[in-house]
Amino acid sequence: MRIKLIIQYLGTNYSGWQTQAGQDSVQAQLERAVLAVTGKHSCVEGSGRTDAGVHAAALAAHFDADSRIPPENFCLALNAHLPSDIRVLDSCQVDENFHARFSAKRKTYIYNFYVSQISLPLLSSTYAHIKPPFDFTLAQQACKAFVGTHDFKAFMSTGSNKKDTVRTIFDCSLNKNSPPWRGGTECRGGLNGVYTLRITGNGFLYNMVRIIAGTVFEVGAGKIPPEKVADIIAAGNRKQAGQTAPACGLTLESVEY
Repeated sequence: MRIKLIIQYLGTNYSGWQTQAGQDSVQAQLERAVLAVTGKHSCVEGSGRTDAGVHAAALAAHFDADSRIPPENFCLALNAHLPSDIRVLDSCQVDENFHARFSAKRKTYIYNFYVSQISLPLLSSTYAHIKPPFDFTLAQQACKAFVGTHDFKAFMSTGSNKKDTVRTIFDCSLNKNSPPWRGGTECRGGLNGVYTLRITGNGFLYNMVRIIAGTVFEVGAGKIPPEKVADIIAAGNRKQAGQTAPACGLTLESVEY
């Protein structure tokens, strides 16, 4: 039977999702857990290959099992063999034609960051730190340019072998959040703002979301006018877009089928 999993993990301690020789990965941890529970090796296919240091709130995955364990019980059984920074939130049986990666229709990523003169330890695991200035209104305007079907070649890191660089972005929005605490925000170097960039698309190129985030940062800092973002997309030149934002701020939020 084919089992679908919904997995949440903090990616700080891992080389990414995909198994890599000599490094610890989320996929390797799950496959070891499956072996411990079923007594058999099975490949756990994920809905996406998150990079080193990237997190997931609800990544979908599947594996094939020849087991008498009820599908819904795999959740707790696997968690008993996983480290505390990886958890299976749900498990169920799906059709044998289901594929966690190739059946996906939409994915949503969030990029969390805060603006402060000084880096803040309590946010360091899941938020990126950028220094002021940061103009929220200008950054919001930049987000509009990414929506639609475009060639996102300028927002793909070198080293990728993807030939088709056209993707559809259904939504790209930036929101300002309430500070997670009140103390210290009034101090010099204290918290100037906490933000979430949310992007939903039919697929993403290598480091695409992080490069979009880096471009939004530069618009907010006044280095790139918001109206120029559309020109950067059209030009397809990686050097014109912003820097790749740190991995720690990126989380795969959800996958839709």
